Amino acid sequence: MSVVAIIPARGGSKSLPRKNVRPLGGHPLLAYSVAAGLQARQVDRVIVSTDDEEIAGIGRQYGAEVPFLRPAELAQDDTPDLPVFQHALEWLAENEGFRAEIVVQLRPTSPLRPPECVDRGIDILNAHPEADSVRAVVLASQNPYKMWRISPEGRLVPLLKNGGDEAYNTPRQLLPPTYWQTGHLDVVRTATLREKNSMTGDIVLPLLMEPVYAIDIDGPRDHDRAEQLLQQGSLALVRPGPWTGAAERRRRPGRRREAG
Repeated sequence: MSVVAIIPARGGSKSLPRKNVRPLGGHPLLAYSVAAGLQARQVDRVIVSTDDEEIAGIGRQYGAEVPFLRPAELAQDDTPDLPVFQHALEWLAENEGFRAEIVVQLRPTSPLRPPECVDRGIDILNAHPEADSVRAVVLASQNPYKMWRISPEGRLVPLLKNGGDEAYNTPRQLLPPTYWQTGHLDVVRTATLREKNSMTGDIVLPLLMEPVYAIDIDGPRDHDRAEQLLQQGSLALVRPGPWTGAAERRRRPGRRREAG
């Protein structure tokens, strides 16, 4: 199966301006997701989808392809993932005749990935033909059965109602374990995006991650925490660096599978 990794990286971040090009550990934030795609054994192409010329240049500098600039209407604050990925896949099919069976989403805002993370996610999907997608998750630090919302009348109302009688008063150890999606990785069949019009589909399988990797860079504090972990050097991580080996592998004849 041909696999394409797509890194969505628009230029108009509000919470942390220009965060996709902000230095982290001596490299732009974007470079960590590019490295994760390039170093994966099963990924055929690594493509950055962006509306921004500077981001496009950095993507190419670190070894990714940027064959198009994303239309501005697909780079707004409220733009969901689905049309961005459908646009990329349609562009590749119409302009290059390239059609992948699997697409990997690598969000730049989750830069700390363990080695083999991407290949593990692809392996899980390939091992389960019935599945539509794989999503990286960690065990949630706070159980939503103990969470509340405030009603229009100002009253506390349990967020979840299917945990039994007064689940919010139940000892944590007796509640069902819940999981939080980290943003590190989504592996999706392209048929799911096209035919089910969904980034997940109906059957979603987990790729369990260690919580220490679960940093979503949305503001300065998140960035500082990621910087500290990088400086400590205690985590096994995919890091930007020499990518010529991966790039040369992709340039070998027949590496990219195209279908007319």
